[in-house]
Amino acid sequence: MAHLPARERDPSLEAAVSERKKMTLPGLFKKVDEKTPITWLTCYDYPTAYLQDQAGIDMILVGDSLGMTMLGFDSTLPVTMDDMVRHAAAVRRGSPNAWLVGDMPYMTYQPSVETAIRNAGRFMAECGCDSVKLEGGAEMADRVAGIARAGIPVIGHLGLTPQSVSALGGFKLQGKGAHQAKKILDDAKALEEAGAFCILLELVPDRVCQLITERAKHCIIMSLGSGPHAHGQLLIYHDAFALYPKFKPRMAKVFADAGAVIREGLAGYVKEVTAKTFPQPENWFGMPDEEYAELQRLLKENRS
Repeated sequence: MAHLPARERDPSLEAAVSERKKMTLPGLFKKVDEKTPITWLTCYDYPTAYLQDQAGIDMILVGDSLGMTMLGFDSTLPVTMDDMVRHAAAVRRGSPNAWLVGDMPYMTYQPSVETAIRNAGRFMAECGCDSVKLEGGAEMADRVAGIARAGIPVIGHLGLTPQSVSALGGFKLQGKGAHQAKKILDDAKALEEAGAFCILLELVPDRVCQLITERAKHCIIMSLGSGPHAHGQLLIYHDAFALYPKFKPRMAKVFADAGAVIREGLAGYVKEVTAKTFPQPENWFGMPDEEYAELQRLLKENRS
């Protein structure tokens, strides 16, 4: 089998990875106290989780965005709890150290507090998640409170909430007007008072995010396209590495064009197989001549 050339290793990175400890809730709040921004990415599979863990990502969100990024749907609504459990468990196996968040899909918490607690418990028991996330403001405060009382750390999600995108008028900035911004601030307070240890603000104006962050007492505020004033940042992994073909959100920065690298590699594979230049002898396995001769003898005996 062919051996790839060894890559240059970064000793400092390897040391950091080997010394890394499991991220905990006190660890997250310690970063807030030290004013060190928290890093958060989405992830949906084992190999990507392994890479993110190696890179030292603080938090990983197994988002219902997998409906779009992994399953090809046009929205997050078709994603089921079973989908989320399968992917979250795979991510946990790949990343034992990051703080793992299971994203509660559509209609797994809206019907009742009991429904919310039961499905949140599945993330913890079946996947080894550290917390769960759900969308909605004051109207979901009783769900947040119920989950928190059950001993499950819970994250709120305000601003652009994809499960309610139809009611919000599409994928667009939320809280641009003063009255809508005031509603988001009130919702953030309600979620914190209900027991959310963290709130994700997606696509709200930077100054609204700053106000919420400054007013939070015992709650971590995370930004997704909401400016630099939160306690940390979340990005969709497929947006950050150019792996989602349908569109590129404005709030996303492409940190590496992995999509281009993969496309180039695929084209090379097609070219070499078509030209019969792959595989080469180092890519397959042979058989000793004496064993092959014995095989021919056995086949000859069978024919006779």
